[in-house]
Amino acid sequence: MKPCKGRGAVSNADGRYEPTTHVVEDDGWGVLDVEPPPLKTTVTNEAARTIISRNDSPDIPFDRSINPYRGCEHGCVYCFARPTHAYQGLSPGLDFESRLFAKPNAAKLLAQELRKPGYTCEVMALGSNTDPYQPIERERRITRGLLEVLAEHNHPVAIVTKSALIERDIDVIAEMAQKNLARVYISITTLDKTLARRMEPRAASPQRRLETLRTLHTAGIPVGVLTAPMIPALNDMEMEAILEAAVEAGARSAGYVLMRLPLEIKDLFQEWLIEHYPLKAEHVMSLIRQSHNGKEYDATFGARMRGTGIYADMIENRFHLACKRLGLNQQRSLLDTRQFRVPVRSGDQLALF
Repeated sequence: MKPCKGRGAVSNADGRYEPTTHVVEDDGWGVLDVEPPPLKTTVTNEAARTIISRNDSPDIPFDRSINPYRGCEHGCVYCFARPTHAYQGLSPGLDFESRLFAKPNAAKLLAQELRKPGYTCEVMALGSNTDPYQPIERERRITRGLLEVLAEHNHPVAIVTKSALIERDIDVIAEMAQKNLARVYISITTLDKTLARRMEPRAASPQRRLETLRTLHTAGIPVGVLTAPMIPALNDMEMEAILEAAVEAGARSAGYVLMRLPLEIKDLFQEWLIEHYPLKAEHVMSLIRQSHNGKEYDATFGARMRGTGIYADMIENRFHLACKRLGLNQQRSLLDTRQFRVPVRSGDQLALF
């Protein structure tokens, strides 16, 4: 089966919870050799009951996050969020990037949750699962609404995105940044346009992301770069070049994640490799296994993001040496949680003192 133009995944295999499995076979008329028609994106509104997701993972630097959308049209083939589409009875493959879910009541729910008496303020993460600035945000403006609520409550936020659309919200983010309430990380995995187009087909180009990083920095917003994921023998040789370009654009902090392939992603990624880089496929997968205790993925906390073994250690050493040389991660001030307040609204009971 030929890949769909403008999409990341090559196939649309059934999710792991489905009772049946469908297999695509040639019917004798050569239909698998014909380029499939463009796959349209559909968006379904979801009536969410809560909006803040919480985690207690020891290797994640935040304990709460917001995902305004399920699925992501950027179509990054390596996206670790793909397996979550199986919870919807859909495929982590093409369904994940074409059958999306939006949460139009997200801002209202957030305001309600922040006003609960027992709520304690910690940094909120936006973009931890799917990109809050994927293309449908241009019309839906759900992320914009969430930022306005966070700003109203003086609630700190850390944003991760691959999209230039974040520039639209500079007015809100810059005002929060002046109060030490906002930080943005731009994810840049490669400077090679051809690789980016294949690996992240509907995300902004690498050069456009660098422009966005520079624009945010000029607006006074603290910005960092995430070189994630680093894929052995495919893009890891670009790590230093990406960090250098990001520093030139204004980045003062950086992070990286070694390629991780949980659940269905291991099959999706191998299909993609064979389709686009058949001569490198086995070598890339061999190095990934060497970096995850002989498996495609090791879910052990502390190891799942960084890997283990000689190759993983080499990438980690290169990253730290490059950061030291470039002055990255030298001064990492924490966002301020002490300014959090619940704004008084009509009908609220006033405090006695």
